[in-house]
Amino acid sequence: MKMSRRGFLKALAQVVIGGSVAAGGGYGYSRQVEPGWLTVERVQVPVKALRPALEGFKIVHMSDLHLHPYIQLEFVQKAVAMANALQPDLVVFTGDYVLERADSIFELAPALAALNPRFGIFTVLGNHDLWTDAEVVRAGLQQAGLPVLINEGLTLSVGNEPLYLAGLDDGWSGYPDLRAALDKLPAGAPAILLAHEPDLADDAALDGRVSLQLSGHTHGGQVRLPGMGAPILPRLGKKYDQGLHRVGDMYVYTTRGVGLIGPPIRFNCPPEITEITLIGA
Repeated sequence: MKMSRRGFLKALAQVVIGGSVAAGGGYGYSRQVEPGWLTVERVQVPVKALRPALEGFKIVHMSDLHLHPYIQLEFVQKAVAMANALQPDLVVFTGDYVLERADSIFELAPALAALNPRFGIFTVLGNHDLWTDAEVVRAGLQQAGLPVLINEGLTLSVGNEPLYLAGLDDGWSGYPDLRAALDKLPAGAPAILLAHEPDLADDAALDGRVSLQLSGHTHGGQVRLPGMGAPILPRLGKKYDQGLHRVGDMYVYTTRGVGLIGPPIRFNCPPEITEITLIGA
């Protein structure tokens, strides 16, 4: 009998964390401390033929906020303040804004709109957004002035040099179309792809036009055991579960995310804001 991801995390919390590590307060730590230990991960990503105007371009990437019931607005506001302090050129979100109720987006999106990057904020949807109500989540984001890229892209002009930003529909429950997303890609421009599920990177790498894919979805597993990593990971998040990976001639970065699903624990896997800096290869 197969166990669900949530069921496994619950069992792991009770047996591994609550048992063998509990002598040191492991369960209390994994529930009360680490979920609030929001970290900034700084990563440099080499891009072939990167033009001088784009050298050092800074992208703040966040994903999987999952507002309510475990994540409250105050924690999101903390993440926004931390992101603004990084003075990003661009901010992107790679899905899963809500967990149980789609209308939570109307509380969340205005808080995200307080971000102030030089070249804007852009978003894609994740599986939980589709499972609740994709149209409601999309409407809430757009109402707050946050564009949603679904199988489409646009060109940003950075010092008169093009940077292409594309977004895919959710890979689990939507209809991702990479060809449509890259349809307007200018010749020679680096392409950044937003895709909720990281394992879609295999298809993006085969295309050959994407320099970097940014993804979330996995939460890093929420629980990572020494020498083992994450014992369980979701569909389309099993290969590139966290951090930077090279896939063919491109890179994919998977964030551990800001929020979590139930049971609301993290162990050896703190929540994350990511600062991506583009550098010449």
